[in-house]
Amino acid sequence: MRHVTVFVYRWFSVMPSPSWLPSLVWTDYRLAVLFTVLLPLVLLIWTLVSRSDAIQSLLVIYWRVSSLLAITVYLLIGALPVGFIAGWLAKILIPVALWFWADLNEEIREQPASRLKLAFTSWRWAVSIYCGLGALAQIPVLRCALMSTDALLKEPFCRIWLDPPWAFREAFHATTKPFFLGFLALIGLGIYVLYFGYFVLVRLGRQGRSATGQ
Repeated sequence: MRHVTVFVYRWFSVMPSPSWLPSLVWTDYRLAVLFTVLLPLVLLIWTLVSRSDAIQSLLVIYWRVSSLLAITVYLLIGALPVGFIAGWLAKILIPVALWFWADLNEEIREQPASRLKLAFTSWRWAVSIYCGLGALAQIPVLRCALMSTDALLKEPFCRIWLDPPWAFREAFHATTKPFFLGFLALIGLGIYVLYFGYFVLVRLGRQGRSATGQ
């Protein structure tokens, strides 16, 4: 047990080399934009044109769940430590949301082969693998969630993860105070938690793994 404790302590306390970590963080954000924003947006438009109800329903569920990623970006713009937890949980919830619904999985599986079905299946596997690996890789980063905002800004390791959200702010919200954007994100997080709590405590008990409730 002592050896396990020492291993965990070293795993969380060892700081990666600053020479490669920033590029890795930026690569992660670029992959997130590709896998969690651009590709599912293209697929959603494709399903609207093709009128594939099952895939469309699953994508709508995906967008509801993945909205936590957008909330995470604004939490980190405000340098709020809870953003690290929100981002980590989002990468766990997204694969769960994509594979949880038994009725939608069956409908999609029974659909005839098509380019849309192939593209959606490929994306679903790709984003699930990306989120799974990302959640594992970001476990050491959760230590940043235990800091105060002041301590977070002074910690070089944690500051690296704030750079992409801050660059996003400079591009789209340059005239808006970071604190205000973080405050709006906290409101969004509260709404998200309330809705998620309702789903777990009420809706899940009624519908089980059926997205349609039938």
